[in-house]
This record gives sequence, C-alpha cells and structure tokens, in this order.
Amino acid sequence: MKKISIWFILALALVNLALVVNGDESETTIVKKVKGKKVCKRGWECLEWSEYCCNQTISDFFQPYQFENLFSKRNSPVAHAVGFWDYQSFIMASTSFQHLGFCTTGGKVMQMKELAAFLAHVGCKTSCGYGVATGGPLAYGLCYNKEMSPSESYCDDFYKYTYPCAPGAEYYGRGAIPIYWNYNYGVTGEALKEDLLNHPEYLEQNATLAFKAAMWRWSTPIKKSQPSAHDAFVGNWKPTKNDTLSKRVPGFGTTMNILYGDLVCGQGDIDGMNNFVSHYLYYLDLLGVGREEAGPHEFLTCAEQVAFNPSSSSPSASS
Repeated sequence: MKKISIWFILALALVNLALVVNGDESETTIVKKVKGKKVCKRGWECLEWSEYCCNQTISDFFQPYQFENLFSKRNSPVAHAVGFWDYQSFIMASTSFQHLGFCTTGGKVMQMKELAAFLAHVGCKTSCGYGVATGGPLAYGLCYNKEMSPSESYCDDFYKYTYPCAPGAEYYGRGAIPIYWNYNYGVTGEALKEDLLNHPEYLEQNATLAFKAAMWRWSTPIKKSQPSAHDAFVGNWKPTKNDTLSKRVPGFGTTMNILYGDLVCGQGDIDGMNNFVSHYLYYLDLLGVGREEAGPHEFLTCAEQVAFNPSSSSPSASS
C-alpha cells in the first residue's frame, strides 16, 4: 500500500512538472468584478487579481520547443553560459510580471509581438553570433550571462551615499539585458528585493533572477516622466508634442531609445540599431507571427529619434 501511495505521489509530481514546463490550455481562470471592472486570476502564472490575467498567459502560446528554436545555439561549443539559460527560468521569472501586463496585454498577436520584442533585446545583448556562424548570427542569443573581459569595475562614487560600492564588488555587465554600474545594481536590487549592490554576482548565478531583472527594466520607466519599454511597445504610452517633434512614436524603435538612448538611436541606420531590429524580425518569423506584423520603418527603428536621455547628461539604464 505504501509503495502504491509513493508511486501515486510521484506520478502527480511529474504531471505538475509537465504543466509547469509545457503550459496548459485548460488552466482555470477565476473571474470577479471590482468596481464594475473584470479582473482575473489564471493558473499558476497569474496569481494576482488583474485585468491582464483574463488573457492567455505566456505558456499558453510560448512552448519550450519555441524557446529552443529562438536560442538554438546558446549551448554550442562557442557559448560562454552553457547550461545556464532555460525555458523554465524564463517562465518562472515572468510570473512576477504577467499580472502587470508583461506579454499579457491585448490579444494574442500583441502578446506574441511583445514577447518577440523583449527577447530580441535579450538575444541581441547576449549574442556571440557573427556573420558566417553556423545557423546564422541570429541563432546565438543567450550565449553570455556576463561581460567576459570587463575594462573597469563600474563603480561610480557620485552615488556613494545612496548606492555605495561594496568592497571587492565589480559592477560589470550581467544578466539577460546586462546591468552595469553600482547605481543600476542598487535600484534593480531594491525593486526585486535582492541585495544586488553587495552581491552583483547573483545575476550570473541565477537565471530566473537574471530574467527577472531584465523584465523589471523592460517594465519600469527610467524616469517618471518617461514611458517604460513595455508601455511604449504595447501602446499604453501617448506621445507628447515634444515626443512627436523628436520623432518618438510607440513601437519597437522607441524601446531601443528607452533602454540605450543615443548609443543606438538618432544616428541613422547604423549596425548597432539594425542588429536589434534583425533579431526582432527573426523572432517574429520563428514564433509564427511574421515580420509583416512589425509595422513601418518609423515604428520599427529609432534611426531618426532624439534620445530621451542623451548620454552626455544621463547614462542609460543598461550602459
């Protein structure tokens, strides 16, 4: 009898693991109304009451085989983070943001477009691909989880009273959308309730945390008066007259402006910008959405946009 019970428990555990890894179309959606507004909880991915949890969750339309297709060379011999990044870490990280609208805003096409856009930044920033690489240069995202040969420790004493550098700590680039400098580690750590200021190495030791940090950056404005990359992409952001004059419009192009400023934007069709765009189009195709959904050039790129935060006055969040 005890043997049967043990096997039964093991079978249930395997079923639950399969649901976590493979998603489940039949996840129960619990619905209620708050002040006349419909809000939901959905399965294990969307556990807080939210209008966004009434939509599909990410595992409903993004499966492990698709993650493998997008990042097919991440564990190849040339990669520098073999075995670190995986689908489950990505999905588990997303549960902290799906109820806020991360890849749960709008219909399925918009949800998949945001997924492609976010992962395009991740893939581009962590790629070790090159022009004649086997499988093409766009297949090598998630090749890194940290900067390999940092030129400095990225400690800025200007923030010594708010985000003082820990003895021996180095704040070089780490993560899915790499974080640099002590102040960026400090503010990200505060948001995620992790001591990244004293332990920046956590981001190269925990893939779920590394994805979480990238999702937080995607979902959070650099400055209160500016949009987050998420809001700029899904259309929650309404450009001001000054934004329009600066050629900043909702779309993928403005996500580059928010995250990297004039490092890639406002310089015409430079390689640095086009690499992000190429990843985005490639991922749209692989996900079955199709690059025709990317929109016209002025929405897709930031070639002519004025930077929100010029590098001469304020460093961008991930530089």
